[in-house]
Amino acid sequence: MVNPLLLVRPRRRRTTDLRQHRVDIPAQPPGADAIFLLLRRMRMPLIVLVLVFAVSVFGLSAAPGTDSDGNPYHLTIFEAFYVMSYTATTIGFGEIPYAFSTSQRLWVTGSIYASVVAWAYAIGMVLSLTQDESFRDAVAAQRFARKVRHQQDGFHIIAGYGGAGHRVAHALDLIRCRFVIIDSDGIRIDRLETEQLAAEAPGIQGDAASPAVLGLAGLGHKRCAGVLALTGDDLVNLGVVQAVHLLRPELPVIAWSRDRTIAEHMREFGATAVLNPYDRFGAYLTIGLRRPVTLQLMQWLMSPLGTPVPDVPHAVPDGTWLVVAEGSFKHEIERDLHTAGYAVVHRAPHEGIGDCRSFVGFVAGADSDTVNLALGAEVRRQAPDVFLCLRQSRAAAAPLYEAFAPDSTFLATDLVARECFARIVTPRMWKFLEKVGAKDEAWSQAFLDHVVTRCGPGSPNGWRLSINEAEAPGVMRWLTHDELTLDQLLRHPADREEYAPIVVLALRRDGIFTAAPPESTALRPGDELLLASPPRGYAYVRDALFNEAVVEYVATGRAVPTTWVWRRVADLTGRSVVRR
Repeated sequence: MVNPLLLVRPRRRRTTDLRQHRVDIPAQPPGADAIFLLLRRMRMPLIVLVLVFAVSVFGLSAAPGTDSDGNPYHLTIFEAFYVMSYTATTIGFGEIPYAFSTSQRLWVTGSIYASVVAWAYAIGMVLSLTQDESFRDAVAAQRFARKVRHQQDGFHIIAGYGGAGHRVAHALDLIRCRFVIIDSDGIRIDRLETEQLAAEAPGIQGDAASPAVLGLAGLGHKRCAGVLALTGDDLVNLGVVQAVHLLRPELPVIAWSRDRTIAEHMREFGATAVLNPYDRFGAYLTIGLRRPVTLQLMQWLMSPLGTPVPDVPHAVPDGTWLVVAEGSFKHEIERDLHTAGYAVVHRAPHEGIGDCRSFVGFVAGADSDTVNLALGAEVRRQAPDVFLCLRQSRAAAAPLYEAFAPDSTFLATDLVARECFARIVTPRMWKFLEKVGAKDEAWSQAFLDHVVTRCGPGSPNGWRLSINEAEAPGVMRWLTHDELTLDQLLRHPADREEYAPIVVLALRRDGIFTAAPPESTALRPGDELLLASPPRGYAYVRDALFNEAVVEYVATGRAVPTTWVWRRVADLTGRSVVRR
C-alpha cells in the first residue's frame, strides 16, 4: 500500500519567475505511438505465424525421407527451414535436396494449409488495424510531429482554425511566416490539404488546451515564436494561455475572449494581449464618431502595404442611439457609447425598432445576419440620415453587407484577425497605434499629412532600427565625437536638401516609448526606432548606417572622399568638397 503522505509534495518557494520551475513539455499525447499499437495488435498473429512455421520446420526435419540412392535421409534444420521459407511464401522452388517421400509430402501439404490460415489471419488483422481510428490517429500524430520537428524557420502555433484563425493563417502565409494549426474539428484540419498556401502548414485535430497536444504542435520547439488562442471557446483559450505561461513563459501569447472575467484571468496568466472583439469594435466605433481623422490614420497604418488613404468617416452629433442587440455584444456596445457621451435606448430584436427618426445612430447586433439586414433596411427606410452600424455574424454573408453598404460593419473574426496580424508582424507598430488612439484630431491630421507628404499616399511599411554596432556601425562611430539628429539621419544620401521617404513613428529609449518624437531629437547609442516607409525604404539609410563618410555628409553637407586615392588628393589640396 502506498503511503498517502508520499502523495503530498513539499511546498516550494513561491516566485513569479516560472523559468526556475521548467518542466519537460510532452512531445506527444498518450497512445499516439503507432509502432506500439501495431505491435500490440499484431502480437497474436505473429505468435501464430511463428508457431506454425516452427512446428512445420521441426516436423519436416523429423519426417523420414530417402536420398537419390534410396538410403534413409532426414533434412537438417537449416534445409527444413529453407524449404518451408519458400513454401510458406508461395515461391516454390521444388523438393530439395532430394525428392520427398510420401511422409514428407504429407507433412508439407499440412504445413501449406496451416501457413495459409496463419497468413490470412495476420493479413486480416493488418487490414483491420488500418481501419482502426485510434491507429490512424496515431499515424497522423507521428507524421504531424515529424513535420513540426523539421521546422527550420520561426513559426507560430494557431489554436483554432475557424474564421479568425483562417484569416490570420492566410495573412501570415502571404509574408512567408510559418505556422502550425490545432483545431478540434477534423474537417477544418482536412481542409488544410486543399488550401492554396505558399508552404505546407502542419495541422492536427485535438484539444488545444492539452499540454500534450501543444507539445506535439511544437510548444517546446526552439523555433516556436508565439501562440495564438483563437478557438471559439473562451475556456479553451484560457487553457491555452495557462499552458503556455506555465510551460513556456517567455513565449508571447495572444488570446481571443468575449467574456471580461475570463479575459482578466488570461491577463493574470501573462497573456501578451487579450482581444475582446465586442469591446474593441466599440472602441473603434467611438473613436470614429468623435475623432474620425484619428480612426482614419489608424485604419490606414493597419492596412496592407500600399493601401490608399481611406475616406474620413463622418462624425455623429450628440444625441441618442438605438441599440437592437443581445448577449455580450449589447453590453459592450452600450458601455462604449455611454463612455463616448451618447444616450442609449435598448430594444430586443423581437421587439422591432418602432419610430427611429429621433435617433442619431442605430446598431443592429442580433445573432442572425438576416435579422440585422432586415432591421437595417427598416431604419434606412424611416431615417436615411441615421448612422447605421450592423453586426455581421457569418463571414459568408460578406457580399450581402457589401451590397447593403451600412456606415459601419462589425465582423468579430475579421477584427480579431487584423489585430493579431498587426501584433505579430509589427508589435511596436501596434504600441504606436495605441498611442495614436489617444491623440486629438489636430495631431492626427498633422501627422497623417506629414506621412503622406514624406512617404506617398499608399500605406507604409513599418520596420525597426536599433542604433548599435551591429545595425548602425557608421552612426555609432560618428556619435563618439559629434551629434546626429533624426532630421539629419533621414536626409537623402544623394542630396541632403531632400528627405528620404521615411518617417519616424516612435522612439524607444531607456525603456520609454515616445510616439512621433520631434525630428530635432539627437540620437543616442541603444536607441530603437520604429520607422515607416514605402517598400525598400531601408535602402535610403543603409549607406549612412554603415559608412561614416555618408553620415558626415547628411549631418554637415561635407562630401568626404571614401577611396584611398581621393583621400590622398584631399590631403594634398587641403580641401573638402561641399555639396549643396
